[in-house]
Amino acid sequence: MAFPNLTLIDAIRKAAEQLRQSTQYQWGHMGACNCGHLAQQLTSFSKATIHQFAMQGRGDWHEQANDYCPTSGLPMDLLISQMLQKGLTTVDLQHIERLTDKSVLVKLDPLKRQSLQYNQKEDVILYFETWANVLEEQLFENVPSIEDILELNFTPSKTTLVPELLSI
Repeated sequence: MAFPNLTLIDAIRKAAEQLRQSTQYQWGHMGACNCGHLAQQLTSFSKATIHQFAMQGRGDWHEQANDYCPTSGLPMDLLISQMLQKGLTTVDLQHIERLTDKSVLVKLDPLKRQSLQYNQKEDVILYFETWANVLEEQLFENVPSIEDILELNFTPSKTTLVPELLSI
């Protein structure tokens, strides 16, 4: 599962909102599909550029994530590298394309979970919003309470605080 962080959570929510406001959803278009909309939020690339990069490789996002090589120099691998730097994993990319992450699905209403379709814009929006909530819960699970901070026993560590919160 993705490394929960504010940048990623914000990008997922923006992708959901972009989908809600847009008529530009095409599951078969690498820049306007599930991963494509999130890639637009996490990188500076347009849907056309993302699609162009993807067409230089083979397969859909699932296959491109599976074949990802950080040293290939291929544009799609560079794009995926940027997404991974924001907290995603290649497995996340595969889940996003088919809406299959169990930690997200378990949070959905059981009836909705059974009828969820990976190529339906409304379902992608619901999945993204739920996923952002899951990541936010995970992020704040590791934030110490004010009581813990005020106690002399508390010592910040990499496992208790995320880097973004250390600068507060």
